[in-house]
This record gives sequence, C-alpha cells and structure tokens, in this order.
Amino acid sequence: MKNPFGNMGNILKQAQAMQEQMAKIQEQAASRTASGTAGGGIVTVTANGAMQIVSVAIDAEVVKSGDVDMLQDLVVAATNDALRKAKELMEGEMKALTGGMKIPGLF
Repeated sequence: MKNPFGNMGNILKQAQAMQEQMAKIQEQAASRTASGTAGGGIVTVTANGAMQIVSVAIDAEVVKSGDVDMLQDLVVAATNDALRKAKELMEGEMKALTGGMKIPGLF
C-alpha cells in the first residue's frame, strides 16, 4: 500500500522555497517604482512596489494658477494611477513566481 503522505516532504520543501522567493520579491519591491500622471503630466506621482508614495512632482504653472481644487483632484488621480501601476507591477512579479496560479492573500 502506498503511503498517502509520501510526497508531503516535497510539498513542504516547495512551499518553503516559494515562501523564500516571495520574501525576496517583497524585499525588492521598495526599489521597483511606477509613476502615474494626471492632467497631461501636470502632476506625476511615483509609488514603489511596497505601495508607498516616494515622490510627487507638480508643474509650477498649475500652482501659479491658484486653482487648488483642480490641483487636489490631479494629485488624487495621479496617486491612484501610480498605485494601480505599482500593484500591476507586483502582480506581474508574483505571477512569474506562482506560474499564474491565484493564491489568496497575494496581491
């Protein structure tokens, strides 16, 4: 009779290796960036793979206009764009690791 737990050691080794690779990807995430823009480049926001905003650039002309409401809207739109792109970047990294398999809790 074949032992139903015979492959358990291999499965655990594979899971541990995947966990180590995921930790490396998450560690490297802070160095990967994605930029989002709004208003045709008036506002550019850059986020890293850890979903942190690392920079915001605003064209001086829009500041001079004094249209605070528009500027706030552009910052929000550019931030959401940057975060979406950073998430897609990390999803791509995870997809490469998991072979496209959806694993709950990973992006």
